[in-house]
Amino acid sequence: MKTFTLAAGFAALASAAFAADPVDGLWKTEPGDTGGYLHVSIAECGSAICGTIDSAFSADGNQNLEYENLGKQIIWDMVPDGGGNYSGGKIWAPDRDKTYSSKMTLDSQNKLTVKGCVAGGLVCRGQDWTRVQ
Repeated sequence: MKTFTLAAGFAALASAAFAADPVDGLWKTEPGDTGGYLHVSIAECGSAICGTIDSAFSADGNQNLEYENLGKQIIWDMVPDGGGNYSGGKIWAPDRDKTYSSKMTLDSQNKLTVKGCVAGGLVCRGQDWTRVQ
């Protein structure tokens, strides 16, 4: 019985350690200047959260299989702060080809506010992303 209790305790700890972060999933960005948008896959990468461009869509909703940045990391080194907040990471803006300090807030299960900042966080640009899955 003692062995069973110990094994059950380790199993519970292991499942908690491997539980997915609430922000994990596929997210749709807001449309850019041309009306096109991206799907970004967010998942743990080591002890941080990262996001990779999964697919790209034109303004009319057609998938762009030739998009040059497919598979490119767009978010990295994001650290969960608790309460749905993430900070300390970087975000790459494909439309400007610039990298910014970043923070994110999971506002609900289906809305993620993503911001990229310059000048020590004084100037930020952000988007609300919607969960696809």
